[in-house]
Amino acid sequence: MRDIDNLCANCFSELTQGSVCEQCGFDNDKNNDSMYLGTKTIIAGKYVIGTVVKHESDAVTYMGYDAQLGKPITIREYYPKGLAVRLEGTTDIHVRPKLAESYEYYKKSFYRLWTTLEKMHNLSAVVPVYDVVEENNTVYAVIEYMESVPLREYLLHNENGYILWDDARVIFMPVLTTIEALHENRIIHGSITPDNLVLCRDGKVRLSEFTITEASDASTELEFNVNDGYTALEQYENSHKICPATDIYSFSACIYRALVGTNPPPAPAREANDKLMIPNSIAESIPMHVIKAMGSGLQIYPEKRIKSITEFRELLDAAPAVQAKAASAVQADEEENSETRYPDYDELYNKKEKKSKKAIIALVVLLVIAIAAGVWVVKFSGLVPTQGETTTELTTLATYTVPNFVGNGYTQSDIQNNGAWNERFTIKFVSEYSAEAEQGEIFKQSVAAGETVKEGSQIVLTISKGIQTQTLPDVGTLTLEEATKKLEEMGFKVSSVEVYNDGSHTKGTVKASYGMAPAAGTEVAVGEEIILQVYGEVQTTTTTAPAEE
Repeated sequence: MRDIDNLCANCFSELTQGSVCEQCGFDNDKNNDSMYLGTKTIIAGKYVIGTVVKHESDAVTYMGYDAQLGKPITIREYYPKGLAVRLEGTTDIHVRPKLAESYEYYKKSFYRLWTTLEKMHNLSAVVPVYDVVEENNTVYAVIEYMESVPLREYLLHNENGYILWDDARVIFMPVLTTIEALHENRIIHGSITPDNLVLCRDGKVRLSEFTITEASDASTELEFNVNDGYTALEQYENSHKICPATDIYSFSACIYRALVGTNPPPAPAREANDKLMIPNSIAESIPMHVIKAMGSGLQIYPEKRIKSITEFRELLDAAPAVQAKAASAVQADEEENSETRYPDYDELYNKKEKKSKKAIIALVVLLVIAIAAGVWVVKFSGLVPTQGETTTELTTLATYTVPNFVGNGYTQSDIQNNGAWNERFTIKFVSEYSAEAEQGEIFKQSVAAGETVKEGSQIVLTISKGIQTQTLPDVGTLTLEEATKKLEEMGFKVSSVEVYNDGSHTKGTVKASYGMAPAAGTEVAVGEEIILQVYGEVQTTTTTAPAEE
């Protein structure tokens, strides 16, 4: 087993100049937070824990190292948020007795997921899992480390922020066979997004970031992994059930993002207004059968959605089984030659991580061999501009027509994820309360839709903070005039009704107890009417003495 003392805990390169890694810049004098395993902790006698990558709903992900094979890996530790802790100085996961039953239930689910994926390590579109270990009162999945670029980042490097179907097909179609196999083994990914579909150095597109199904269901005790636009309606707390069609929804949303350039609206918003708008200029470039397939996959209710990957594949191929078989043959050929599918990968990846000279030389040699063999299948489809390429937009100030950002359910993330808009305009966001627009929705723009502006012009988009509410103050015993002034200054409308005065109250004052509707202390939307009960004139009773006989 290789000596690990002189390896970087972040990238596992050899340390040559003290504690700071020359390759990745990580300071190895730093350690993980005490709630996690410390760097260089050994699992199963051979797997080395590195730095923490992320901690999400059901697990924490570490960089890792296989000391027997001498290569970096990824290690995923079952560590559900809110159900477990690690006490400082210990390696075991600690669970409070009242949470033990839930912890064990989800632990079994985690073990089943990763042991099933381990058996399916030959799937072309899943990052291979090659070991599952039980230790420290938890479970560890050992996953092959693959350099990759998320699909979202790849799309944002395109000039328009989206791609054409001919290019998207190469990315998406091979993944369908893998999703179909997962469903046959009762695995629902539950979180397919442009961040979890990754382009790997070997040219293949793979699914990453698997979590147990319960982590993608709002009705469970686990933290809910929600991805607006990609999370299906049934994953929110309602009567619908998660099923294979859940993955079809999120996968269709990824295709929509790739072809249209924006995220679909969140599923709960679509339940009230089920409209998916595609600008005509973009729709004209998408084959009609692909639009129909997306429409079938993005049906808001799962019972109306296309049910199986087989049917979905046939819709995307615009034909029944014959073309599906042909597509499978093409996919097999694409996968066989996948190492040359994305030759411009390094341009994206090298912006994120510094590479060693050896790795660069090796990559150049591989590319030269690929070109010589005539297997340069796709020149990255012209989607990512190569270094040195320029366009007229870089040297001249073009003019652009301002799109309509209002009324389409756009959110801030929708705008930020649209590469074309952010290249053409300088977009600023502000927030205001609105009684008309849903929270998070853009409802005002500083430059009207349809206007022509110069490249780089600033457009201010106003995001709804939802309906503004205020806590009603107690205005009991105040005069009507004082109470009205106080409430109107807070934005409320005020009306009053007169109530009986037995003489113990001052005329024109607000009743002290239950004198307001809604009641004092209630959270009320600004602009609503508040009704005050105000004492009127003192009421007296006249008694007449009986007449003398």
